[in-house]
Amino acid sequence: MTSRLADRYDVIGFDLDGVLYRGPAAVPGAAETLAVLRRSGIRTGFVTNNAQRSPAAVAEHLNRIGIAAAVDDVVTSAQATARLMAAELPAGAEVLVLGTAALAAEVRAVGLAPVAVRSPATAAVVVGFNQEQRWEDFNQGCYAVQGGARWYACNGDQTRPTDQGIAIGMGGLIAAMSRALPGCRPTMAGKPCRPLLDETARRLGAERLLFVGDRIDTDIEGAGRAGFDSLFVFSGSHGVLDLAAAGPRARPTWVGWDVRALLEAPRAAAADGSVSRCGAAVARARDGVVSLDAAPAALAEQLDGLRAVLSLLWAAADRGEPLDWAKTRGQLDLVP
Repeated sequence: MTSRLADRYDVIGFDLDGVLYRGPAAVPGAAETLAVLRRSGIRTGFVTNNAQRSPAAVAEHLNRIGIAAAVDDVVTSAQATARLMAAELPAGAEVLVLGTAALAAEVRAVGLAPVAVRSPATAAVVVGFNQEQRWEDFNQGCYAVQGGARWYACNGDQTRPTDQGIAIGMGGLIAAMSRALPGCRPTMAGKPCRPLLDETARRLGAERLLFVGDRIDTDIEGAGRAGFDSLFVFSGSHGVLDLAAAGPRARPTWVGWDVRALLEAPRAAAADGSVSRCGAAVARARDGVVSLDAAPAALAEQLDGLRAVLSLLWAAADRGEPLDWAKTRGQLDLVP
């Protein structure tokens, strides 16, 4: 049996912010881990819901922080959305682009005609985040959809992290447009919808793809919808409470502290009724309460304990019999 998690897969796709970098800086160990993967012959892809930047800009950012990346390694929601539109619209169809020049370029690359002003010929509207977009532009998008144009959006992220705090994401813009378009929802390509990860597998020639993410609602659920394994890491947005509450389609295959988990042995839990084991950790469910046989000390032990506990929590939730794990949660003080 393989000793490293990464060796089970031929392609590994990575979410970016919170997984490989946080703002301008690389996550500790990210550059080194990616270098080892490349030397091992495992192809890596960089997958983002962000439709603002071009693949070239994303690759430049990664190279600047020490993670070698080529333009062809980058897959964006703008690319996936453009490909989806090309499959559903006539060649050369006029598309009103509410987004950046990078999104317009992707629309043009698939043989559609991006425009900045709607006309009677507008066949579709596509929305991608652009902080320079004017409110009136969104009104024009609503008018076009009301007139029969199809509506697309690159992603539905409710928020986006900035160096000043949490800001409104694409989901907020879509919600605003929806007020003028009752009963109408855009077709989306970004995570957790399938098209972005399907595009990743197609572009990178994946037979066994693993997706690494830090968000349950986009990265992990997106992998589940597309039928791919996933690794959840704690270096970004979500934590233990999010994992515990995850529904069946949003539960990761693997759990690790950060991307360095790819170079470690797979952390798997084996459950037998009310007992679950992961490594040396043993979790038990008794009288509606989950407990660990021993309080874990080191981080690796805590991750093993968490994985064992999660298998019991998820199984109980699926039966409609939630378990109390407050005391056990207190023993995992190193895990956020």
